[in-house]
Amino acid sequence: MSNKNNIDLARHSCSHLLAAAVLNLYPNTKLGIGPIIENGFYYDFQFKKPISEEDLPKIEAEMKKLQKDWQKFEKLEKTIDEAKEIEKDEPFKLELIDELGQKGEKISFYKSGNFIDLCKGPHVEKASEIGHFKLLSIAGAYWKGSEKNPMLTRIYGICFPTQKELEDYFKMVEEAKKRDHKKIGQELDLFSFHKEGAGFPFWHPNGMIIKNTIIEFWRKEHEEAGYKEIQTPIILKEELWHQSGHWENYKENMYFTKIDSDKYAVKPMNCPGGIQIYKSTLHSYRDFPLRIAELGLVHRHELSGVLNGLFRVRAFTQDDAHIYCTDQQIEQEIEGVIKLVEKIYKVFGFNNYHIELSTKPQKHIGSEEIWNKSEKIMKDVVKKMKMKIKINEGDGAFYGPKFDFHIKDSIGRTWQCATIQLDFSMPERFNLEYVDKTGERKRPVMIHRTVFGSFERFIGILLEHYGGNLPLWLSPYQIAILPITDKHNAYSEKIKTELEKEKIRVYFDNRNERLQAKIRQATLQKVPFMGIIGDKEVNSGKNYSISVRTKDGKDLGTLNLSQFVKRVKIEIDKKI
Repeated sequence: MSNKNNIDLARHSCSHLLAAAVLNLYPNTKLGIGPIIENGFYYDFQFKKPISEEDLPKIEAEMKKLQKDWQKFEKLEKTIDEAKEIEKDEPFKLELIDELGQKGEKISFYKSGNFIDLCKGPHVEKASEIGHFKLLSIAGAYWKGSEKNPMLTRIYGICFPTQKELEDYFKMVEEAKKRDHKKIGQELDLFSFHKEGAGFPFWHPNGMIIKNTIIEFWRKEHEEAGYKEIQTPIILKEELWHQSGHWENYKENMYFTKIDSDKYAVKPMNCPGGIQIYKSTLHSYRDFPLRIAELGLVHRHELSGVLNGLFRVRAFTQDDAHIYCTDQQIEQEIEGVIKLVEKIYKVFGFNNYHIELSTKPQKHIGSEEIWNKSEKIMKDVVKKMKMKIKINEGDGAFYGPKFDFHIKDSIGRTWQCATIQLDFSMPERFNLEYVDKTGERKRPVMIHRTVFGSFERFIGILLEHYGGNLPLWLSPYQIAILPITDKHNAYSEKIKTELEKEKIRVYFDNRNERLQAKIRQATLQKVPFMGIIGDKEVNSGKNYSISVRTKDGKDLGTLNLSQFVKRVKIEIDKKI
């Protein structure tokens, strides 16, 4: 079980083991589905009587008992009628069988021991290959994710090839708890959430410093890469979203309102608004490639149960961009975006990432010919750049295939951030044109792309990646000025003023507290440098001096203020 595919097979097989154990212990339970997720799996059940997390050890013990007896996973293909007979007492399975029948797909089951389950597979050959597992938690989940459907009980579990990997996972979970960005956000006074706006972050001054610093960096990098910035309205007429395809493919995630007698939608994405700016001018081939960027505030309807700090919100700033180009420029532009993403990620210490290519989803716009052409171009870029990628069949955007970048943080977790999406369909729907060399009007190609995806989510990732110990250039406060006693406050004020003239962010602690209490507070605030002011510094004369120590306790000694400023500016410029 050495590769990712085999681990995924084991995790999916483990979900069958879970379902079988539940039926043994709770015979009248109805089964939902049991897919794999990152590091693990879940299975949805409809219990006659509620269970709690106190029941999980009992279920886990039953799974281990069954695992010893299961010899193999046997695939069985059945007709619709045969499948319905097998699942005659399982309403959710019968619903799935009808859906498969309408699509003309084969109906398959997997049998292990006395347990048989509707499943397209594949699985490990025998249960001994499942490895080591642990049930984690239970949660409520609507059948098929719709609140119109019954609420089921979802049991989550994890599965790894070895006991050591299982133990390492729990160590990582404990470390992740310490790095929880919601906790760090409160400690550093960065943001908050309130019942008056559930799912909508409230940014505090310290948080805005981080956000604006990243935006300033983003703008500089994009200007150098040839992008021009725009801004489009948050609310646009409903008819625009019909034309774009969002209405039929994304309506359940959108908010709506009325202005006078007209219906409007709050934008969940920026592209239709950006297209209006493109259409306001007749473009020539000489304008291409046209790289247009927008820091667009978008709103998406998320169920309250999935909201999670900055990771899952209902409003966020998307670092969006759309590139309009000719067919001949597509590959070069996609390569350029990949290189820009790599360059920006390195600044934040994300040197380890992988790329996934997602192909045509079930709900999509555009012809088969367009999709085949788009996917071939993306695969050609992969070959040309000699990239290693994973294919995600059926997980593309509804208008085109996409590359997704999954970055790995300092404790080994992966996060999907950047995306590059190739789109021939939107230009067709909006009748976009440009004039080619011969004076003929032609259709441009659109490349949708983000680097961070969402500023809110990316900042949450950064806080956990660094454990709140942000690099100097991102820290809300870059130095804490700590006078030893009140008699040192006046000199400390002068130091504060001089540093602020140099655009260095200062936390001035002039409380009537002992020095150790001030040092402790600056350490809790994770301020990179502390400047301690006492008699020696006050008596240093016109040159100004401060005794400097780092937040991890390293003493840098007494420095001339100009020396310190020079050092700090070098670190800020280098973003270290």
